[in-house]
Order: sequence, then structure tokens, then C-alpha cells
Amino acid sequence: MLHTVVALVEDRPGVLNRVASLFRRRGFNIESLAVGTTHEDGISRMTIIVDGHEGIVDQVEKQLIKLVDVIKVEDLTHAEAVNRELALIKVRCTAENRREVLEIASVFRAQAVDLSPESVILQAVAQRDRVNGLLDNLRSYGVMELMRTGRVSMRRGTQVTAYGDQNGESEEMHRFHHESGRLPEGELPFASD
Repeated sequence: MLHTVVALVEDRPGVLNRVASLFRRRGFNIESLAVGTTHEDGISRMTIIVDGHEGIVDQVEKQLIKLVDVIKVEDLTHAEAVNRELALIKVRCTAENRREVLEIASVFRAQAVDLSPESVILQAVAQRDRVNGLLDNLRSYGVMELMRTGRVSMRRGTQVTAYGDQNGESEEMHRFHHESGRLPEGELPFASD
């Protein structure tokens, strides 16, 4: 089963390497990894898709929070969340079949973002299954190139995964984070070495 783990991390050089090394050392397989900035300066958000049983996710969470650059970790696998993936797909097409390719794209709510005499680049933002369905329907035309971002997730409603939001975090964990330098009093980014 695929599990969705979200981690808030310090936006500093080497953090991604430390997280990836943790997975390598523990023998966990990363299905996809998406990293980007957040609305808070100095903090990046990682969405990590891990393949395995429930025990794996529990281990991942416990190991990630031990890394000094990690501020917060949440498992969104069973949470009510919006999950999306971005795919750019370059499809071989001619003037004769371009309309068919664009109609298929339309059914899957994909957009043409580039046209040339011999190809079209489509952009799809959807759940993984929908992107897979689009790809299955385009293969007969010839997929020339493909780039997928991997899943990104965000909780529905008012619950958030954000720095400073405790979402039920115990006082003991809050104190641990503060003592570890994970909850700075000053401006971000902060050094936690």
C-alpha cells in the first residue's frame, strides 16, 4: 500500500540528502518525493510516498522526527486530504490525429501547453489514477517524453500541517521540539546543528 507522509523541514542545504539517506539506511522505498517552499520563510514541505505496510509508516515517522532539520511529520494516508500530481506528457501527433489527442486530453481535464507540427505537450493535474488513465489512452499515439512530480497532499478543511500548529501535539513533544531547537523564537531559517 502507498502511504503519504508530509514533513516540514528547515529550508537549508543538505536536508534533502539527510532525509533520503535515512530512507536508504533503513531500506524504505520512496515511491515519490515532492519538495517545495511553504508560506513560511525558511520552511520547506516534503510529501513522501512510501510503499509498505502500516508498520513502515510508523517507523518512517519516528525516524524522520529524530532528524534535527525536521520540524514536523504527519501521516496523511487515511486523512481527508486533497492529493494531486502534475504530469507533463509529450505525445507524438500529426495534423491528422491532433484533434483526437486533444479530445482525449479534454476528457481527462489535461491542457495543451505546447504544440509543434509533430507533437503536443499536455499538462495534467489530477490524482494518480486519472494521470495513469490519461497515459494509458495516449500510449497508442506514442508518448515521447514524460515527467511526473509525484503526489502532493494537503488536509481538507481547517486542519493544517504548519510550523507552530500543534494539531494535537502533546505538551511533552512540544517541549522536546523546543529543547531540540526545532521551535525557534527568532526569525527563520534557524540553525539547528
